[in-house]
Amino acid sequence: MEVIEMLHMNGGIGDTSYANNSLLQQKVISMTKPIREQAITDLYCSSLPKKICIADLGCSSGPNTLFVVSELINSVSTICKKLGHDQSPEFQVYLNDLPGNDFNTIFRSLPRFHANLRNEMGSALSPCFFTGTPGSFYDRLFATESLHFVHSSYSLHFLSKVPDGIESNKRNIYMASTSPPSVVKAYYDQFQTDFSMFLKCRSEELVTGGRMVLTLLGRRSDDPTSKEGCYIWELLATALSDIVSEGLIEEDKLNSFNIPKYTPCPAEVKTEVQKEGSFAIDRLEVSEVNWNAYDDQVYPSDEFKDGGYNVAKCMRAVAEPILVSHFGKTIIDEVFRRYREIIADRMSKERTEFINVTVSMTRKG
Repeated sequence: MEVIEMLHMNGGIGDTSYANNSLLQQKVISMTKPIREQAITDLYCSSLPKKICIADLGCSSGPNTLFVVSELINSVSTICKKLGHDQSPEFQVYLNDLPGNDFNTIFRSLPRFHANLRNEMGSALSPCFFTGTPGSFYDRLFATESLHFVHSSYSLHFLSKVPDGIESNKRNIYMASTSPPSVVKAYYDQFQTDFSMFLKCRSEELVTGGRMVLTLLGRRSDDPTSKEGCYIWELLATALSDIVSEGLIEEDKLNSFNIPKYTPCPAEVKTEVQKEGSFAIDRLEVSEVNWNAYDDQVYPSDEFKDGGYNVAKCMRAVAEPILVSHFGKTIIDEVFRRYREIIADRMSKERTEFINVTVSMTRKG
């Protein structure tokens, strides 16, 4: 099955849905808000457009995409007031993800989004139009020079395909400390190909002077197999290996499964941007967030006091569809039960963090 068919988050609003298990992603969006604010401010002040076209790539099905849109609209409104403009520009918002994404959950929340925006902004609010755009962001999605601002958070680390030539990556489901060098190279080569194509496509779709802000899971280390980028998947591989050892799934089934993902370091991101040549980097920053999104939150219930429970639910919302497509539904509950226990054990013994790489760019003339 192709990645474009199986790679999507859990839809709906159920217990294992992405909509109800994406607090960690929301925290990262909040952390990177100053970078987006600066980018949208610079965009507006440099061109004073009457209409701003925004694309959120990899929007998924939860509330986070509308959180970003609301934030951008409010930022522009604030600028307009400071400049003495009576009215904000109109907004055209494109929400993009792969065709398997649950767009309907987002669309059903739009009436409430518009009502909240009207309450916040009153008469200063200009029209805001939404369009769903299914498709891979490794292809062209929009007309030439039709966008002013592109945003993507926690999506670009996913590759367009599982790299070729990684059959020797036995008992691993991603790069790991035990992966042969040829596997690591194959993952990096695929990242280079994909990210370069992403930049080329966006360079054709953005107007000159348009801005793009991207946040993806990454690493600080120069080592692609470091724990910073790979550990969370190594632990899932451990849970799957335990199930193989008990005969619940065949070893060949595990050995043929690999996650289409790459967690780059800042230097790798910078290199690809410079090689492609269409964008000037304004900011390139690294941040970190605890695996457990509730580490500094009020617990919704006693279950959330268990860090393993929180992280396993977050990961299930992301990984379940791709696991089901390969292993079937029967083992999923058991996989994540074991995964929860493994994560809880690791978190009790060491510091566990996701590393985020955020890059803000301007489309060159």
